[in-house]
Amino acid sequence: MSEQGQRRAGLSREKVIDAAMALADSDGIDSLTIRALADSLGTKPMSMYHYVDGKDALLAAMVEAVFAEMKRPDPDLPWRDAIWNRCVSARDVLRRHPWAVPLLESGTAPGPESLAHHEAVLAALSRGGMALPLMAHAYAILDSFIYGFAMEEANLAVQGGEASAELAEQISAAFDPAKYPNLVRLATEHVMRPDYSFGASFEYGLDLLLDGLERAQD
Repeated sequence: MSEQGQRRAGLSREKVIDAAMALADSDGIDSLTIRALADSLGTKPMSMYHYVDGKDALLAAMVEAVFAEMKRPDPDLPWRDAIWNRCVSARDVLRRHPWAVPLLESGTAPGPESLAHHEAVLAALSRGGMALPLMAHAYAILDSFIYGFAMEEANLAVQGGEASAELAEQISAAFDPAKYPNLVRLATEHVMRPDYSFGASFEYGLDLLLDGLERAQD
């Protein structure tokens, strides 16, 4: 067997997709090319086409892998608990793979993992007794909240901890308190606290949304 054949024998579609996700996680989605992926696996670019039919197919497979990591709503739990767990899981997954957010709903031919995930979400909402129009609102609003929060969390300079407090202090020092009193107050009295965590707003916001959906059923 040739050297290239030996290398290829150690690969699989799963390993190629895992390597692509690791590359996107570490260097960003723009760094992901077929050549860069092949280099990371110690093989030639043409070898990648034994496992994926080009960049678009690779991205679609990565999206499927992201959905596979998210917990689907548990059909044995009350609808609110099931949706809560799913939303928290989705946010955790997107913290690991922030590059995925713009890709999750962009495909015109979603795969089985994506379809099964969304079907499970709709089933949980339906189990809660929601009328179809409210289900549609809940379906859109919950995912918009998760995806939007994940994107902001991935790009926000100040998220919590000692280093964030120091950064917040530097930023707030550049504000004119006379012009931006509320920004200065937010930074100095809240963000610079040692227990501050931007991520804490996720569960708070999720509760508000679920409370509102429960009230909308009345």
